[in-house]
Amino acid sequence: MPPRPNQPHRPLPTMTADTLVIADFGPRRRQGLRGPRGPGSSRTPGPYRRLLATPGARAFTIGNLLARLPMGMFSVSAVVMIAGTRGSYALAGAVTAAGLGATAVVAPWIARLVDRYGQARIAVPATLLAALGSLALLLCVRLGAPAWTLFVSYAATATTPNLGGMSRARWAYLLDGDEKALHVANSFEQAADEACFMLGPVLAAFLCGTFFPEAGTLTGVTLLVTGALLFAAQRSTEPPPWTPPHPDPHPAPLHSVEGKRPFRRRVTEPPQGRGAVSTCGSAARARPAPEPARTRSRPASPRTPLRTPALRPLLAICLAMGAVFGSMEVVTIGFADGQGHRAAAGVVLGLQAAGSCAAGLVYGAVHRQGSVEDRYVWCIAAMTALLTLPLLAATLTGSLLVLACALLVAGMATAPTMVTGMTLVQRHTPPGRLNEGMTLAVTGLLGGIACGSAAGGWTVEHVSPVAGYGVPVTAAAAALMIALVTHRVTHRPAESSNRFT
Repeated sequence: MPPRPNQPHRPLPTMTADTLVIADFGPRRRQGLRGPRGPGSSRTPGPYRRLLATPGARAFTIGNLLARLPMGMFSVSAVVMIAGTRGSYALAGAVTAAGLGATAVVAPWIARLVDRYGQARIAVPATLLAALGSLALLLCVRLGAPAWTLFVSYAATATTPNLGGMSRARWAYLLDGDEKALHVANSFEQAADEACFMLGPVLAAFLCGTFFPEAGTLTGVTLLVTGALLFAAQRSTEPPPWTPPHPDPHPAPLHSVEGKRPFRRRVTEPPQGRGAVSTCGSAARARPAPEPARTRSRPASPRTPLRTPALRPLLAICLAMGAVFGSMEVVTIGFADGQGHRAAAGVVLGLQAAGSCAAGLVYGAVHRQGSVEDRYVWCIAAMTALLTLPLLAATLTGSLLVLACALLVAGMATAPTMVTGMTLVQRHTPPGRLNEGMTLAVTGLLGGIACGSAAGGWTVEHVSPVAGYGVPVTAAAAALMIALVTHRVTHRPAESSNRFT
């Protein structure tokens, strides 16, 4: 019989015909609520916890995030430093624009070298050179050097490697073949981008305003170098560099006849097909197979991403997307300035980035349906529709608070669109060129940001800040048209960009 309540619970042995049975009438605990492994031990870890549980993932992620945070600091720090010392916002804007143009030219070449020789061998010296360029700019501004030295020194920062692209390349290498996990990784990386570009300008403005004008640049250089060294030190997760195929290790031997040029003796396969064998009496001989065309001994290289048909429309869409981001920033600053709250423009834009960051994390955790190409079109369509909210808020209310709420909602379409676009870029980039392909996409974004900033600034100055919000809507509509027209092209068989051969 069961033990009494005031007695300790002990197993009760009993004997059947040929079996010893031990019955335990003690109370059962619900494992998972307060089991031996603590509260919630039976819960399945979330997608991001599983992602960061990948061996070596946390180590390279920490270093990469440290190095990416200054990406949102350098331009603001340079503008504050140059304008505060030289008293010219025009000079500060021209210097940063020149650095942006240099980055658009140099970044794809740096990415190509990274693919060819490895991340650590290229990223570390490239980062050190970029850090020297930032320090040279600081010294030139501090010492009152001629204006042309500012352009040269800031252009040297164009060698900064695409750290976000290298992190995505590591995820593609570690998660090869796992499309679901790779989607989570791309969502995480996009959310990290949004967080860095949201926190970077705020941190730079705080350092430059609280301490001294050069504090933002010095802090950015320190974070960049430290993070890049930590990231490059994680060699176990680094994808191998692309290696060209080796020539035939056992070529046919060369034979020579006196007075004649050396030749290779051809070894033909058994005769096959009609007319392959001719007979003359009782003798039969096989006709030699036609000699194959001569090929160059130089090892083949992977096709450049720009020659991939499905990748070109994606880069055009990135250009239009960059115009959305560039125009939105300039127009929002102009609108806030017109309302007499120019200092609040950074907070308003930060809300847009916060909405994008939150949406990116949610998008990575939800179940996906349909093809990536179809989702990309729907994401761009949603982004175009949501971008009408800031235009309506500025037109109908003229309130900066209402505009901030509209930008928070409109930003929620940014990260899902960028995540899906980067997934397509990875899918259609040729093997061995993954860093270059993603850097070309970032270069397209930078070029679009420059064009959008110019268009938005012209509209604000010559029309009105309210009308300026029509520029990002127009750019998003252009991206949607490109996506619809080239939808069949992007549906072509994808390159195996996740293979590192």
